[in-house]
Amino acid sequence: MKLFGKKKETSCCCGGNCTPENMTNAEKKKNDKGIKILGSGCAKCKELEKATRSALTELNLDFEIEHITDFAQIASYGVMSTPALVFNGKVISYGKVLTVDEVKKLLEKER
Repeated sequence: MKLFGKKKETSCCCGGNCTPENMTNAEKKKNDKGIKILGSGCAKCKELEKATRSALTELNLDFEIEHITDFAQIASYGVMSTPALVFNGKVISYGKVLTVDEVKKLLEKER
């Protein structure tokens, strides 16, 4: 009777992209100023980006929005549920699509 077999090899959560170099680069980019949308590029991510753009226009703020789809970079923020909204390196929302008013409140609070 064999209780212990050969250990099954598993890949990392991001499909083998978690090299030390990629993780270091992701950590450096994490401290960049500005607004980032974290997610795969799905409809929910695009909806959050649209709401964020509208909120920026209504608040007369001039920020570029960067959409991050790289799983290593997303993981560096500690986000397990997307879409996520990042402002000046800080995750201010994750796991849901915000309305324009919700984005405005969060941005005003973080400024």
